[in-house]
Amino acid sequence: MGLRVNLQQETEKQWQQWRQKLNEAGLSIPQQAEFHQAALKVWEASDYVVQCALRYLELLPDLYRDGDLNRSFNEGEMSQRLALVLESVSDETRLSHILREFRRRQMVRIIWRDLAGLAPLDETLEDLSALADSCIDRALQKLYAWFCDQMGTPRNQEGEAQSLVVLGMGKLGARELNLSSDIDLIFAYPEGGQTDGVRQFTNEQFFIRLCQRLVQVLDNHTGDGFVFRVDTRLRPFGSAGPLAMSFAAMESYYGSQGREWERYAMIKARVVAGDSRAGDELMALLRPFVYRRYLDFGAIESLREMKQLISNELHKKGMEANIKLGPGGIREIEFIGQAFQLIRGGRDKELQIRPILLVLQCLQERGLMPEYAVQELSESYRYLRLVENRLQAWQDRQTHLLPADEVGRLRLARSMGYACWDDFSSQLEHYRRRVQEHFDMVFAAPQTSSDEETQPLTGVWHDSVDQEQAIEALRAAGFSNSEQALRQLHTFRGSHAYRRLSTKGRERLDQLMPLLLEAVGQSEWADDTLHRVTGLLEAIAQRTAYIALLVENPLVLSQLVKLTAVSPWVANMLIRHPILLDELLDPRRLYSPLKRAELNVELADQLARIDENDLESQMELLRLFAQSNRLRVAAADIAGQIPLMVVSDYLTWIAESVIEQVIRLTYLELVRRHGRPPGLARDETGFAVVGYGKLGGIELGFGSDLDMVFLHGCADRNAFTDGHKPVSVDVFYARMAQRFIHIMTTRTPSGILYDVDMRLRPNGNSGMMVSSLETFETYQHNNAWTWEHQALVRARVVAGDKRINDRFEAIRHQVLSRQQDPARLQGEVVEMREKMRAGLDKSNPDQFDLKQGTGGIVDIEFMVQYTVLRWAHDYPELLVWTDNIRLLETMSKLGLLNDYAAERMMGIYKVLRAAYHRSALQDLPALVEIEKLAEERALVQEIWSCMMQNKKTEREMFQ
Repeated sequence: MGLRVNLQQETEKQWQQWRQKLNEAGLSIPQQAEFHQAALKVWEASDYVVQCALRYLELLPDLYRDGDLNRSFNEGEMSQRLALVLESVSDETRLSHILREFRRRQMVRIIWRDLAGLAPLDETLEDLSALADSCIDRALQKLYAWFCDQMGTPRNQEGEAQSLVVLGMGKLGARELNLSSDIDLIFAYPEGGQTDGVRQFTNEQFFIRLCQRLVQVLDNHTGDGFVFRVDTRLRPFGSAGPLAMSFAAMESYYGSQGREWERYAMIKARVVAGDSRAGDELMALLRPFVYRRYLDFGAIESLREMKQLISNELHKKGMEANIKLGPGGIREIEFIGQAFQLIRGGRDKELQIRPILLVLQCLQERGLMPEYAVQELSESYRYLRLVENRLQAWQDRQTHLLPADEVGRLRLARSMGYACWDDFSSQLEHYRRRVQEHFDMVFAAPQTSSDEETQPLTGVWHDSVDQEQAIEALRAAGFSNSEQALRQLHTFRGSHAYRRLSTKGRERLDQLMPLLLEAVGQSEWADDTLHRVTGLLEAIAQRTAYIALLVENPLVLSQLVKLTAVSPWVANMLIRHPILLDELLDPRRLYSPLKRAELNVELADQLARIDENDLESQMELLRLFAQSNRLRVAAADIAGQIPLMVVSDYLTWIAESVIEQVIRLTYLELVRRHGRPPGLARDETGFAVVGYGKLGGIELGFGSDLDMVFLHGCADRNAFTDGHKPVSVDVFYARMAQRFIHIMTTRTPSGILYDVDMRLRPNGNSGMMVSSLETFETYQHNNAWTWEHQALVRARVVAGDKRINDRFEAIRHQVLSRQQDPARLQGEVVEMREKMRAGLDKSNPDQFDLKQGTGGIVDIEFMVQYTVLRWAHDYPELLVWTDNIRLLETMSKLGLLNDYAAERMMGIYKVLRAAYHRSALQDLPALVEIEKLAEERALVQEIWSCMMQNKKTEREMFQ
């Protein structure tokens, strides 16, 4: 109690001293009660404000009279106010004085509003950041103009004037500046060249001198104090590097020599002054250094090491009371958010943001952190930042240490709203403990090879045990052919990929291998799985971030082993596209593939984040989207989460979503070049993709290509687009089709999107790439072969305008409903089937071709197609569906196929399709041993004989 009384008495004494000085100077004192109440809070908590008020007597009355103490500034107001007071400044001495005077006024205002409870934390941080931005930018504008007068204007080789770009790092970059923070700055200029003055200087000389002067103007301590302490050591090469570098030199440095901690620092980099357009260019150049295309789980290890170094240093200095760097401090919260940013920011641009609270909120929205964790971390961050400001408000000194003296402790506690230190300290420890718990959960070191279970396997991997012990350890781990497994490991260690590993890469692989051997040994087919997984490791060895992903996430490792054990197709897909390892992170998502509407929303959302002119990024995203979603379908299929027929539905929906977006992208690009075709509503393209075969029949497999035909709806062959460079409608849609195929089939680093087969278009390979609806209708009525009408049975519009879809369905209905000569139709269908079998059937004396063999999938499909063509004139219900199962169901309901034959055909078709899928997942040809499925094939042949070879009359067959 006595301590608190003493503190209050000291505060009152200083308050009266200030009032007395104002009276002596003839200055009026604000009489309002709220001013007096706020002043006592401020006087007790900020000696800086007290000393400023005593030395500059007019400061507080002036701030109160202008209303600045009781109102928030509008956006841009800080900069406008500084510009106004600097308007007439014409020399550096005056510039330095005005800047310091302005800084003092605003700091007193900001501290007052903070301590008096008039401004929330967000406003305080924003005002401090705006103050720094304004001082840097306005000072730079003045200095740049004066330097150009003295040295000439810096220009590039083309004679274009060059300007400086100032990057703010750390809290300034994130607009989270605290009350007495240093400002970390990096300086850059676009291009080399020289000045155009009487005496020429290189651009480097010009900008280095300019930056030196800018730092002095801001940082030098004069009788007026300082503006901001400036730290430039975060620049390339640190203190040994040039103060300013060209963009090309910056890009070269970060591309070849940038270190992990510099990536971390660059997350918060922001253009705070100078040429904003050039600044955007610089940030675009640096972004690939910070945010990697792949998931970079190596960032966790790097940040873990950085935090350990900080902790060791703090412990050595006895600085556990540091609320920024100590246990449960501000830095740990930032590390948590920035770890996720470094890992995922390259794949998710929404995470490429600077303020930590927004980062945490984004992580919650993405499902990467639970809501309770984000709430607790956000509350803790706000509390700790408030404590930080209260510490620094006392004497405008950059400190993060809790006071050790009793008076200082009481003062801090009271400024935070507590009656005593113990109450405050208890609450502070509560927040710090929560932060440390969350930090430990994110950054807990992974299981290592020193664990007891993996100890023997560690010796096997390091080749530190003799051969017999190694073989026994592998056998005990679950490898039936342990000698072969040991040879496989030796082969991997001798591979080119392993020998090229960096020291860091080998360290990570040494962590991984015992864990991997243990996980593989527990799988049912351990020996085959080891072969597949080591193949993947060879593919990803040079990208050690993928190794880190497996080390840091035991769940990913277990999912990898589980899927590759069952499916070589999955293993090979991951080898070709290691970026898909990301999909193994969340089993809930991995085994729950998206349906059509969900796919549409997700793909549209992802594409919306990419510049509409960045075709390369669009193509990469489309490929990753299709691959990742096919992997999810495969995983759900392997795990038995979805039945066979639904597997094809999911695979078809993926293709449809991709096709829909590719149509949109190609159309928008052509419209930008040539304008719109006539007669279209705003949401129409006049274009549609018709899916044939497995795409049309909703029966895609894992390796299926896409049979497609392009149609447009413009009947006027003489019509032109309405743009600045108009082209005929035929040319417009032909170019649209070419661009569509380019996007789908061009091989990029992520492979192709889909193989596309256009041979079913009118006149085949010799026909136009895109047909008008009128041309398509005429061809189908007058020129199409029977096999083309068979293909039309399974055709449907999979993406495009509704009007074209409606017209296509009408044409399809008319064509397929024509009265047929049964004998002629039957003969042509059988003839085509025999031609196909002769050219495509891969059956041999030992194996049966599931698709083309006698009694296989295509025989069933041909019988269904024959029935539709034969009876659609009388039964239009046959034209509703394009997939074989529902067509067989319809045939049964209509009595066109007896129930027994229909049920058996559907059952056999599903069995054959299931075997076909299994072959695809095993990365094997669609062949089975000749004795397998013999009964099913025999029944298909029997039905074929009855239906297609007149072994029974139609009445006998269909009733």
